[in-house]
Amino acid sequence: MPVTSVTLLERLKDARDGDAWNRLMELYTPLLRRWAERFNIRGADADDLVQDVMTVVIRRFPEFVHPRQPGAFRGWLRAIVANCSRTLWRSRQMHVTAPGGTDFGNYLARLEDPNDDYARAWDREHDQHVTRMLLDRIRPDFEERTWHMFARFVLDGLTAEEVASELGTSPNAVYIAKSRVLARLREEAGGLVG
Repeated sequence: MPVTSVTLLERLKDARDGDAWNRLMELYTPLLRRWAERFNIRGADADDLVQDVMTVVIRRFPEFVHPRQPGAFRGWLRAIVANCSRTLWRSRQMHVTAPGGTDFGNYLARLEDPNDDYARAWDREHDQHVTRMLLDRIRPDFEERTWHMFARFVLDGLTAEEVASELGTSPNAVYIAKSRVLARLREEAGGLVG
């Protein structure tokens, strides 16, 4: 996805842009909490892990240079999650459950390897979560009919012809609706997914 000047990642370069940082928190807190709970890190410990991750992101973001390659930000974030989880695990001598019952330290090492199945699963979950959140955010930007054509075609998997028949329009109108929504999604997501 092309990165535009109005993307969240671009806006985060300005440490004083409170709205951008709030959006980042809204976007990532549920995902980070879900991952903490998957490790059997709950309650205040989960809150601490989310806070630790976001603190590192805020502190280290000026050092992050997006190489314009898909997945750069999510990989950077995944490494921060692994490091913060490892620090919390060691400092509190916690009993943490890794997926599949594996050793937690081994699991975190695998999570840091972008070619490992665990890292790829994290990447997929990240992209699905961010895309869902961003779709919810941009939905009000579209007329209901445009959104419905997009949703039936892209999200529900119907063909353009099926959607057109269902809604009494042309397949071309369905393709145009898809194009408009995806263009807006790319603009909103710039650099976060892919």
